[in-house]
Amino acid sequence: MNLLLAEVAQATQRLADAGVPSPRNDAEELAAFVHGVKRGELHSVKDSDFDARYWETIARREAREPLQHITGRAYFRYLELQVGPGVFVPRPETESVVGWAIDAVRAMDVVEPLIVDLCTGSGAIALALAQEVPRSRVHAVELSEDALKWTRKNVEGSRVKLVQGDARDAFPELDGQVDLVVSNPPYIPLTEWEYVAPEARDYDPELALFSGEDGLDLIRGIERTAHRLLRPGGVVVIEHADTQGGQVPWIFTEERGWADAADHPDLNNRPRFATARRAMP
Repeated sequence: MNLLLAEVAQATQRLADAGVPSPRNDAEELAAFVHGVKRGELHSVKDSDFDARYWETIARREAREPLQHITGRAYFRYLELQVGPGVFVPRPETESVVGWAIDAVRAMDVVEPLIVDLCTGSGAIALALAQEVPRSRVHAVELSEDALKWTRKNVEGSRVKLVQGDARDAFPELDGQVDLVVSNPPYIPLTEWEYVAPEARDYDPELALFSGEDGLDLIRGIERTAHRLLRPGGVVVIEHADTQGGQVPWIFTEERGWADAADHPDLNNRPRFATARRAMP
């Protein structure tokens, strides 16, 4: 075992003792980041090349600063995104939301599907759809100026059309034309603040986390936006907390002009997102 791998083993234990959910992964990611190699190449770093700044990054992660803030990057499906203070760090759970959305768009058999991403944050969802649905036309909206500093970096050179604005009144020029509306909005109830993981509670922007007493305030607003934007037969996909399974589909009722409202599980088989189709006239 070389010096770096020995240090990684010690760092793993320190992170585990601090309550970090994935200590080995994070210890290796930080080692690779500091030494400019891939995780699978850590064994190739010479003892003389060990960089003591590694322990500075471990101390930051030990204090529960997000791994992605330390490295400045987040991975989402096939993307590497720039992230940091002021923008919500995309989570693996959202990848299943995007997977369902991609399948739904492909099933529509529309040549150039029109897609809207509400509350885009880092741009992860919009960019994944633009990349994986090659002829799609993707529009994204974000309210926070702090988040937009990162979004603009990520969407530069892509086909995503980004605007600053409120998801509740965005894109009036697209009313009745959109094939898919997708969103990972804030959905944590204000009453759950103390139970949120430190990485999210202390570092992700509050605007991206909390939404009223039951966490569903913005989702109710997005329901109205989605109905306005979608063409008849168009689909909405919206992420929610695993504790809100069953609640969100009831927002997309037949009385409000929806059909086929349903919940779907994530990779851990927990209810993670709801979908509905705008009813035909």
